[in-house]
Amino acid sequence: MAMKRFLTVLAFMGLAVLAATQTDPATKPKRIRVSSGVAEGLKIHDGQPKYPKEARERGIQGDVVLQATIDINGNLINLKAVQGDPILAAASIDAVKKWKYRPYMY
Repeated sequence: MAMKRFLTVLAFMGLAVLAATQTDPATKPKRIRVSSGVAEGLKIHDGQPKYPKEARERGIQGDVVLQATIDINGNLINLKAVQGDPILAAASIDAVKKWKYRPYMY
C-alpha cells in the first residue's frame, strides 16, 4: 500500500514538472509592477540631474515626478514627466535616460 501511494505521489510530481516546463511563454506576464525601493536595488548605473541655469536664474525649484517602464534588458522606455516644472523636468529626464537596471530574468 505504501509503495502504491509513493508511486502515485511520484506520478503527480512528474506531471507537475512536465506541466511547468511546457508553459507557453505567451502566458507569462507582459508587465509586472515593482516598488521604487526594489527598482532602486536593481539599478546598476545612474546619473544626477544638473540644475538648469535658467531655473537657477528664475529661482525655480521643486520636485519632479517621472514615470517610465523598464524593459527586460534593463533600459528605460516610455519616460515622461508626470509632475513638476517643465524646465526641471527636462533636466531630470536627461539624467534619468542614462539609468540602467539589471536585466529581468523569468
